[in-house]
Amino acid sequence: MTDAERDRLNARLNAAYTAGTLDQDEYRTRLDRLFAAQRLGELVPVVEGLPPLPTHSNPAIVASSGGEPGELSESRPPGRLTAMVVGGVAAAILLIAILLVILI
Repeated sequence: MTDAERDRLNARLNAAYTAGTLDQDEYRTRLDRLFAAQRLGELVPVVEGLPPLPTHSNPAIVASSGGEPGELSESRPPGRLTAMVVGGVAAAILLIAILLVILI
């Protein structure tokens, strides 16, 4: 068993204790077993009943901004690129309109 495996299991126990899944006595008992274990098979009681590890992380786009569900967030100010694109599209529409007036 490597130190990295022990650290990973220790973090998992800490998360379970912080979340309230384990009480203090159970947490300490499992920590003692974790650091006394010599073989991987001795770790079964340490992880038994713990919530599964997350297999993914939330992308930044779905991260909570602190608001409540259904609450509108503040609008972001337009960036320089957005202003240039809008200006370019408006100029193109104006140019097409001028050309149509001249040709008709």
